[in-house]
Amino acid sequence: MDPKNRLNDDEALVNARIEQVRARRPKLTDEHVTLAHGAGGKASAALVDSVFLDGYGNDVLAELGDAGVVGLAELADGARLAMSTDSYVVSPIRFPGGSIGELAVNGTVNDLAVSGAVPAAISAAFVIEEGLSVQTLRQEVAAMRAAAEAAGVRIVTGDTKVVPRGAADQLFITTAGVGVVPAGRVLGAAQVQRGDKILLSGAIADHGMAVMLARGDLAIDAPIQSDTRAVNHLTEALLAAAPNTRWMRDATRGGLGTVLNELAQATGLGVVVEDEAVRVHDMTRGACDMLGIDPLYVANEGTFVAVVPADEAEVALAAVQALPGGEEATLVGRIVVEPAAAVVLVTGFGGTRMVDMLVGDPLPRIC
Repeated sequence: MDPKNRLNDDEALVNARIEQVRARRPKLTDEHVTLAHGAGGKASAALVDSVFLDGYGNDVLAELGDAGVVGLAELADGARLAMSTDSYVVSPIRFPGGSIGELAVNGTVNDLAVSGAVPAAISAAFVIEEGLSVQTLRQEVAAMRAAAEAAGVRIVTGDTKVVPRGAADQLFITTAGVGVVPAGRVLGAAQVQRGDKILLSGAIADHGMAVMLARGDLAIDAPIQSDTRAVNHLTEALLAAAPNTRWMRDATRGGLGTVLNELAQATGLGVVVEDEAVRVHDMTRGACDMLGIDPLYVANEGTFVAVVPADEAEVALAAVQALPGGEEATLVGRIVVEPAAAVVLVTGFGGTRMVDMLVGDPLPRIC
């Protein structure tokens, strides 16, 4: 085959894949960026598709995973490189159960882990507002080191910028991480099949509610702790027990409801979730009820979702439950053909309701 023709064929396949993904996702109609575009819901998806996916357009990006996975000739035996990057702007920078530094490490480790990679190294860039105490900065560096050691990764490079007072909210951190996907390990929406089971690694909504209450502008006093943790040990245990695992995602911005909608749209299949199987701690549910917030849309920072074959579901669940941080893992649903590209919640009374992707920015910004 003429190399030029092959290149054209490859480009055509990439473009077709991008169009398939974009056809099932919201369209950008706004002329200006708003806070809703950073909330992880429909507006975020529209912005990513219309600006970044369209602008960068390639087959790796078209997968819209938590990390991009690419093949490199230098990696032996068919292993592939995974890379992820994220920025953290949480306020307050310290909250019950964690802090911005711990969050930055765990978030990047988790993005790599749910992409099937074994995380190896992280870079960290700091934007520091003039006036931040050196002691606070030391505390966040120490929190990052402790999180990295717990996850088994190293922080190997970084950068520091100081901006004038008022130009940032104390401290912003951007991290990038690299890891290696072992040969033969393939995860992605294309692998998902009818009848597969959905595994949730723990209770939801703790992180978002912990941060919101820590701000002190809500008249609620509740001892809710963030779930921030690295999940790479959990994902490795799951993949060892269920080697045919289809897909995994970190349920962060937009919460479980948005992540499941992204799964449904990417596969064109339906997702059925049992409401009573989704764990929400009583204190967290009470706070959500008082504020009129659906826990399905509240962010998590140490909880992931996996799709596993039905015949491997129970062993996968047992493997996750056996490790610290996975004790509350449950099987919460299944993959169906109809309703196509949609998420349905089955209530405890036997009724059903559609779970749409998060619309707008109804929650205070928490990351």
